[in-house]
Amino acid sequence: MSMFSWKVVHGGKTPPPGQAVGPQERLSWPRTIGLGAQHVVAMFGATFVFPIVMGLDPNLAILFSGLCTILFLVIVNGRVPSYLGTSASFVAGVTAIRAQGGDSADVTGAILVSGLILAAVGVLVHFAGADLLKKVLPPAVTGAVVMLIGFNLAPVVAQTYWPQDQWIGLLTTVFLVCAAVLLPGFWARIAVFLALVFGYVLSWLSDLMFGEITSVLPTSNGEAVPHDRIDLAGLGDAKWIGLPTGDLADGVSAIHSPSFSLTFILLVIPGVIALIAENTGHVRAVAEMTGEDLDPYMGRALGADGVATAFASAFGASPTTTYAENIGVMSATRIYSTAAYYVAAVCAIILGLCPKFGVIINAIPGGVLGGITVVLYGMIGLIGAKIWVDNGVDFGNPANMVPLAAGLIAGIGGVTLEITDDFELGGIAFGTILTIVLYHLVKGRAQPTDITEVKQAP
Repeated sequence: MSMFSWKVVHGGKTPPPGQAVGPQERLSWPRTIGLGAQHVVAMFGATFVFPIVMGLDPNLAILFSGLCTILFLVIVNGRVPSYLGTSASFVAGVTAIRAQGGDSADVTGAILVSGLILAAVGVLVHFAGADLLKKVLPPAVTGAVVMLIGFNLAPVVAQTYWPQDQWIGLLTTVFLVCAAVLLPGFWARIAVFLALVFGYVLSWLSDLMFGEITSVLPTSNGEAVPHDRIDLAGLGDAKWIGLPTGDLADGVSAIHSPSFSLTFILLVIPGVIALIAENTGHVRAVAEMTGEDLDPYMGRALGADGVATAFASAFGASPTTTYAENIGVMSATRIYSTAAYYVAAVCAIILGLCPKFGVIINAIPGGVLGGITVVLYGMIGLIGAKIWVDNGVDFGNPANMVPLAAGLIAGIGGVTLEITDDFELGGIAFGTILTIVLYHLVKGRAQPTDITEVKQAP
């Protein structure tokens, strides 16, 4: 069966409880379109939040999320239903690049190289087998790297977004936590999107009732200035249809060619390890839900995400990854049809080609972003801990505990190693290298023991 043709099952109607719709099957087109719209909503919040916090164009990110999803589905031959949204794995590396004076072209150049590295890993895994990943990047190492990437972002929330409007930030955080935990099924899966809507409306009402707020903006050179929480000044002039235009905050065009620097590339390469962990976990989650052995497609999935990330970065868009939010939709509906993902991709492309929509996205208040990122960044870090728990990593074994401890503190604390006068390793890059090298240096050489036990001398 062609990847662009699907068998209509259950008479095109919603399947009875307990019955599933496979990747190469579909329901009627109206139902498939409705499900595709659900996937758009599920990916929406995080897909345009992360470009904003990376200083890239969110409209362009949404456009390329649709294009890259189609590219992914073609490469995996329609066997791994997934949506490619914006990856959070590079946010910390991007923050480090900008802290060292890099601009958006440096950011996308570094991410493009990382995408090519991930594509090469995918090719290697395709021919060598999926077990290769666990040998080189076992769960102990992968969890540590993901954790240090997430927790490295804490200062971004504290110094950039939260101070812009602390009360809106707090209320948005409370709403997001309650929505993610207390709402049923699908609604909990789109908690980020709901929190964005909540914070946006709350900010708009605050502008009406309380007027301007005085706070420090990223563009105000450290000075507190009065401003509206929501600025839609450019909405009237924006076109309904067209490519994203204009300049980013650092003066680089929204659509731009990347530039390359070894120093900046090394800052984002650790994000590749996080993408490997995400994609591997997502493919295995889909395999468990569908009952199919997808290990033969693991290499294709990794390679497809790498190619998609490089493709998007070549035009100035954001990196991509398979989205847990959309896998959650499949888990709730038991409908794994790739037809719904093609519908979602087309919807995203249409939204990405609407500049008016881009103005609305870019007007998201800093306080709302602070309220959301304080949760999302923490969750990225805790995903690392979840990898440890899910794989039963034994921290009674000093071969796990000691090298990971060194890598975590080096990465989160911003420890640096000066190689030459013009080149140094620091932060996430140094922490990741330290974690991998030290772990493999002592792996298998220590006996399990309780390192917290203090033995008294005789």
